[in-house]
Amino acid sequence: MLFPISDDDRHLVKPAYVTWVLLIANVLVFCYQSQNPAFTWGYSAVPAEITSGRDIVEPTVLPGGDEEIPHMPGPWPIHLTLLTSMFMHAGIMHLGGNMLFLWIFGDNVEHRFGHGTFLLFYLASGFAASFAQIAISPASSIPTLGASGAIAGILGAYLVLFPHNRVHAIFIIRVVSVPAFLVIAIWAVTQFVSGFGSLGTTGETGGVAYAAHIGGFVAGALVALFFRRRLDTEPDSFLARTYQRDPHDRRWW
Repeated sequence: MLFPISDDDRHLVKPAYVTWVLLIANVLVFCYQSQNPAFTWGYSAVPAEITSGRDIVEPTVLPGGDEEIPHMPGPWPIHLTLLTSMFMHAGIMHLGGNMLFLWIFGDNVEHRFGHGTFLLFYLASGFAASFAQIAISPASSIPTLGASGAIAGILGAYLVLFPHNRVHAIFIIRVVSVPAFLVIAIWAVTQFVSGFGSLGTTGETGGVAYAAHIGGFVAGALVALFFRRRLDTEPDSFLARTYQRDPHDRRWW
């Protein structure tokens, strides 16, 4: 299994301000969550709340009757949880994994889109991920949270924009350098296989909302394809100069 730790972004010459702000925001919200459990239960996105428009405040017993979800009051309108849930996480490992992928892949996509466009793209990917999860289980009372869907969108865009960029990853006990498309393809296949394996349940397996990951990834890839196809010529940038130096980075459509 490949575990990415960094990518080849030595040509980036400007700070990725939005990526940094998103990282800090996610960490700060998680710190607040750790001190306020009610915030986590109230401000996570619950599909049944979004589809009904009603804030569920009574505890919900899951099918089987062996687990109860202690719902708490959320924001008004309740649809704001689609935004707040994007900055919340279920644990330190959940946060750490998401922030690692944001740190590795976010800066390149931000430099390609520009700061403002990248922020809108990040949020739109997160919304698309939430809607995908809601579509597959509209009556579910299980809260969903995390930046995974938005980051899946970043991975989809990265695959389109930088398929031949090198990603440094740990393979068993060695650090190897492999093309980005290989690392992201392995991740995507895992999500699709796991996702389709859970379509008969709630769309969640082991606490992971695979439908959200798939929705975010597909949305990110489509936006990046649309963005690239609208360009008649590559604008002058360090990326354009990289394309000229390395034929493997040519536009691949």
